[in-house]
This record gives sequence, structure tokens and C-alpha cells, in this order.
Amino acid sequence: MKLVDKAIKEGNSLGGVFKVFATGMPIGIGSHVQWDRKLDGRLAQALMSIQAMKGVETGLGFEMSRRSGSEVMDEIFYMPQQSALVNKGRAGGFFRKTNNSGGIEGGMTNGMPIILRVAMKPIPTLRKPLRSVDIITKKPVQAAYERSDICAVPAASVIGEAMVALTLADAFLEKFGGNSINEIRCNFDSYCRHIRKF
Repeated sequence: MKLVDKAIKEGNSLGGVFKVFATGMPIGIGSHVQWDRKLDGRLAQALMSIQAMKGVETGLGFEMSRRSGSEVMDEIFYMPQQSALVNKGRAGGFFRKTNNSGGIEGGMTNGMPIILRVAMKPIPTLRKPLRSVDIITKKPVQAAYERSDICAVPAASVIGEAMVALTLADAFLEKFGGNSINEIRCNFDSYCRHIRKF
């Protein structure tokens, strides 16, 4: 809020970063085979399609490039069902203690929460006019000021949530689709029974 107040006084605008996360997605949504069905790629495209978005990270994103493999890989563990009953709060089976990949590996969901960070540039219409050029005369002019917000990142986060929800719903229906909610539910339940065997 202090930065927004300062930008108002200076006639400036601000960008920022917002985070979108999704929980409860089943394992295996997306594709590791087809480039255009990789879930992380589809989510990045959906988020980058929003005006003024300039970057998308999944999980640790760019921070992963600054660390070694042993620091960022989400190791896999296993706990038998009997042990899980003793250690209340954790279900039995395969699990990870970290989620550096942001819930997506190899283009597919891995059962962990999907975590996305999106960078938005500052709004271009400023009270303090920017330099520009008149299209007809080709002479220097100051850009016209239009009424605008100082920082639209909070509003953009709501749009980001909607784009993520639409993309996840589309990928979910590709895997479990049918002509009715009952058919989709049947397909989903059958898939869940199958993966529980592992």
C-alpha cells in the first residue's frame, strides 16, 4: 500500500506478481506425450493471454535455475497404510514432502497443489506523460493521460484464477469427458480405483 501511495504522488503506475493455486486435482491430468497438451504449457498460455502479463512460473520457477538438482527435486517417499493410521494426518501410499515443481511434472499433475506465479507489467497510462510521436506529423508529443488504476494486480489475480479454472476444467474433461455429469463421474471414479492399485 505504501508503494501504491508513493506511485500516486509521483504520477506513476506499478506492476507486480500474483499467485494462483489449485488443490484437489487428480494425478495424471495433462500429457507427457503431446507438446500441445502439456498442462504447464497450457496454463502458461492461458495466463499469458491476459493483457499485461509478462511472465509465468510453475512452482519455484526461475528460482530452480539458481539452485542445484538436489535442492529442487521433489523426492518420493512411501508409507504403508498401517503406518499412516499411526501417523495421523498423512494418508498411506506414495507422497512427497516438498512441492518445488508446483504440482506439475512432465506436463501432468502429480497430485500436489498446482502453484503458479504471474508477473504483470505496470499500466502504461501515467499521470506523468511519457514521450511519444504524433503519427501524422511525426513530431514528438507527450502521450495522452487516460484515467486508470495505479496498480491492477489484485484485479488481474481474479482473472488469473478464472483462466486457471477454465484450463483445468478443459484438461479434466479431456481425460474423463462424457455426455453427462454421471458419465464423467463414472469415468473419474473408475480411474481413481485403477490408480489406487499402485
